[in-house]
Amino acid sequence: MKLDDFPAEIQSYLVPQPSGTYLYRCISCGAEYGVEKLLYTCPQCRSVLLIKDMDWQRLKHIPGTMWRKIFDYRGMLTLPAVRGIYRFHELLGSIIPLDSVIYLGEGHTPVVAGNERLSRWAGLPFYFKNDGQNPSASFKDRGMASAFSYLKQLIQHQGLSNILAVCASTGDTSAAAALYASYLVNGVTSAVLLPQGKVTPQQLGQPLGSGAQVIEIPGVFDDCMKVVEYLAENFPVALMNSKNAWRILGQESYSYEIAQAFDYDVADLVVVVPIGNAGNITAVMEGFLKLFDLQIITGLPIILGVQSEHANPVFLYYLETDPAKRRYRAVSVRPSVAQAAMIGNPVSMPRVMRLVDEYRRAAGENAIQVLEVSEQEIMDAMLMANRNGHIACTQGGECLAGVHKATQLGRIPPHRLAVLDATAHAMKFAMFQEKYFSDSFEPEFEVTPRKELQNAPHLVHIPDEVPRPDLRQLNDEEFRAFVRFTAGVVAELLGLKPG
Repeated sequence: MKLDDFPAEIQSYLVPQPSGTYLYRCISCGAEYGVEKLLYTCPQCRSVLLIKDMDWQRLKHIPGTMWRKIFDYRGMLTLPAVRGIYRFHELLGSIIPLDSVIYLGEGHTPVVAGNERLSRWAGLPFYFKNDGQNPSASFKDRGMASAFSYLKQLIQHQGLSNILAVCASTGDTSAAAALYASYLVNGVTSAVLLPQGKVTPQQLGQPLGSGAQVIEIPGVFDDCMKVVEYLAENFPVALMNSKNAWRILGQESYSYEIAQAFDYDVADLVVVVPIGNAGNITAVMEGFLKLFDLQIITGLPIILGVQSEHANPVFLYYLETDPAKRRYRAVSVRPSVAQAAMIGNPVSMPRVMRLVDEYRRAAGENAIQVLEVSEQEIMDAMLMANRNGHIACTQGGECLAGVHKATQLGRIPPHRLAVLDATAHAMKFAMFQEKYFSDSFEPEFEVTPRKELQNAPHLVHIPDEVPRPDLRQLNDEEFRAFVRFTAGVVAELLGLKPG
């Protein structure tokens, strides 16, 4: 739709121009730094940073109802720069000029309702938001679109060159970082560090296919993360993990899209998010708080974070109900099917602590909840979801198991509607489905397949007297004989009777 076709009162708002004054702010000591260079931790206290727009108040001059129209109409433009997460340019990167925006098709992923059978099992009506339909098949593309658009701005406008983008990964971050780095072509290369033997074959193949240098390290994700942090502190590299505040900024788009999908009426929603490195739940909280502050939404949803029993430091921290007694402790992870969330020491935990307090002050103590579920519950829920029309990954299964458990425990008020974050595509985690179907999980996973959820192909056995097209070319009569015999076997398998 062309700009002149829109209502006159909205036209001047639709193509955003760079605005605002952005700073890094340390969440611990409050020190502030300019964003004209790459920075990941506070030089004074080494804590993590958030990005703040110091001119935020200017956005309040536009009423919340007008912001809704801006975002809704902007989605009808054909301009690539605002087709993705930068539809919400003013909220998550307003200093980025549109000619620096990288758009690979990320964002605005579908919201798909659970059918009656699955909703009944979950305990309430719900939707999956399928972030596995992003370009690299996971939600990480949201943050990478932001982080690499920022890098492109530095290349274009500040002469930055020869950038090596590095990350540690459980599989999804590496795929997204390598994909976006490969698109930039000039000035950026990528290297990814993976825990040896702890990513799926599909996830390993993605950064290799994008041309990244892939380095496998003995250990788990947390070990890889420490190596990457050391590199970022001692060498001129661009860190692409969620320690990078630009990553968090881009992932806020998930909240904005949920609000838009439900006509900005989110007060009765329960947004369910798996927790790994904790960047995603950080971004979701921050995103809804921004919308609430600008009166784009008039109430805040409940946010339910879910962790596996095998990687549960955030759950254990909030298990203590007295804030004065809470002590954060990293955990040693055990093997988890929710491999993307198999993290024992999330780097965004300091952000989580601050934002949970802020969110609860705005919406009440129960507005943020954290649950843990078993590996068995995760796998069973994922398979049930996908037997009912979805493409959920194991983390999506984690969310479904979490909301089922929350309803059983009475943690969700009546008449609520849930939105579950399926962070990646089911195909990325096909290995775990195969292990379930073949009952080949290693004991440490603690998963025992339920027979009614297992599946396997049936091979039609052809006796010697029936001609086979895979052994030689058949004449017409022989081929008809093959079809008659095979159809009879298939009909018997399917319980078909001649009509």
